[in-house]
Amino acid sequence: MSAEGNNDGATAAEVIEIVGKTGMHGEAMQVKCRIRSGENQGRIIARNVLGPVRVGDVLQLRETAREADSIGGQ
Repeated sequence: MSAEGNNDGATAAEVIEIVGKTGMHGEAMQVKCRIRSGENQGRIIARNVLGPVRVGDVLQLRETAREADSIGGQ
């Protein structure tokens, strides 16, 4: 097993806040999540997620350095 806890190089991140809907038709949700392991452990980043998501869910992120643009282009 890798340092992230699985074999595919993904890093676990826990959803701590749902910011709102995004995408041309509102098909994605923007969330803030806390990185659980790796070099960015403890960092909070915004990501866009497809499909159902709620606070407390754990996402498997392939990379943690990139962050989603904020809703509204600010």
